[in-house]
Amino acid sequence: MVTCFCGNEAVLHTSWTNTNPGRRFWSCSQSVPNCGFFLWLDPPMCVHSRAIIPGLLTSRNMLQERLNTMASANHRLKMWLICSWFLFIVMFYM
Repeated sequence: MVTCFCGNEAVLHTSWTNTNPGRRFWSCSQSVPNCGFFLWLDPPMCVHSRAIIPGLLTSRNMLQERLNTMASANHRLKMWLICSWFLFIVMFYM
């Protein structure tokens, strides 16, 4: 357990900035009367990692967006298929 300058338990965060992507740090849990406590948990990343990770994150986010769009379209198609089956059954038995 890490405590900050004001005696509260510090909160673990993850930085997603371009200079420190994925690097974890501790900070004060109080938002308004923040004591200013800050401590890196992870060591600094090498220059190569700092250059590669933001691009990978951007690619991953774009793929996730496409996946969400396709899942939504898939759901709509399933609903149309179910409705068409229902109409077929109703028309077949009438």
